Amino acid sequence: MAAVPARVRILGIDPGSRTTGYGVVELARGRTLFVACGVIRGRAPTLAGRLWDLHSGLTEVIAEHSPQLAAIEKVFVSMNPLSALKLGHARGVLILAAREQGIEVAEYAPSRIKQAVAGYGRADKAQVQEMVRLVLGLNRKPSSDAADALAVAMCHASHVQAGIC
Repeated sequence: MAAVPARVRILGIDPGSRTTGYGVVELARGRTLFVACGVIRGRAPTLAGRLWDLHSGLTEVIAEHSPQLAAIEKVFVSMNPLSALKLGHARGVLILAAREQGIEVAEYAPSRIKQAVAGYGRADKAQVQEMVRLVLGLNRKPSSDAADALAVAMCHASHVQAGIC
């Protein structure tokens, strides 16, 4: 098992073809600290244009916050096939944006993320938002997409800290 660096910045990504949440945390001396969060919007009228918007937006987030690691939520399979296909395209573009910057990308199932953050793999969005707020010491709940992305980053931080990945 590799030793955990003294400080490591982790980017969490909650993919969507129209709105993608991002969250950046820093793992420092065993504590997970909030750095930034927000959403990237695919505003173009076509899927190809929205994918470009997502790629460009995530590239900007990476340039601004300099994460060393990234994690992304896996596709939830019991959805409309067309929606799952569009989400798959978005995930591919987002993973590519991170890999182009030399950042390894881990993938986690939604239930694994919820378990890591809320202690329950079937926690609802409000529970995840509140646990993210509490654990990171935020004054208010982040938006749903940003909270989900922070939860992805926190899940990966716990795996890094435990030496699982």
